[in-house]
Amino acid sequence: MNETIDVQLEHRTIREFKSDPIPEDIFQTLMDVAMHTPTSRGIQSASIIRVKDQAKREKLAEIGGQEYVARAPEYLLFIVDLARAAAILQEMGLYPQSAATIDTFQEGFTDAVLMVQNVVVAAESLGLGANILGNILNEPKGVIEAIGLPLYTFPVLELTLGYPGENPQRKPRMPKEFRVMTDTYVRPDSYLEALKDYDAQMREYYDLRNKGKREDKFTNQIFQNLGKVRNRRASILDDIESQGFLMHP
Repeated sequence: MNETIDVQLEHRTIREFKSDPIPEDIFQTLMDVAMHTPTSRGIQSASIIRVKDQAKREKLAEIGGQEYVARAPEYLLFIVDLARAAAILQEMGLYPQSAATIDTFQEGFTDAVLMVQNVVVAAESLGLGANILGNILNEPKGVIEAIGLPLYTFPVLELTLGYPGENPQRKPRMPKEFRVMTDTYVRPDSYLEALKDYDAQMREYYDLRNKGKREDKFTNQIFQNLGKVRNRRASILDDIESQGFLMHP
């Protein structure tokens, strides 16, 4: 083992932070890490908005339904960003829309997600805590309006950072034999049977975390989240297209 792996294996989500600010030199180092994240075709089609304005923070927290987000020392919004590429094409006398296709959107989305994880690993290695949030996608139009995102951009994830103000338990993960396979896809005869031990671990985790107020397990979370059709993000494809992306080849 080494220190980097130790940090990654001890990852836990931090929702409450101390009020101490992150020193600017440390923050800029994290941004340097973000800039050196692998990027599809070298286009660098993801960007970061550092949200410092408290009114904007509170609006984004309201959109995501997570009020504690507004209290974090650092609040970052990671976005697909093809506006830069479109502007370059336009300056060259070319059609800017060529930069905003289903392919480039997917590349930008992937770039943004990779940037988030790179920053999280670096931040945790420096003793900081982090929380990755995706609830802004419940209302992307609200985010776009609040931040003033131009055409050919789209919100992907939020990331809050700071010095941990809590020390939560590490959340159990599914045994890797269910997710790491060799040569072909493998599945048990019954997941409900095969995951009984993991369900018991999760039940204990939630019982301790919520002081007996919540009894839950992994397979029940699948039922609650995926057992019925959700319309909350039914319009997201339209929202993406309204930002100038051609989502149909």
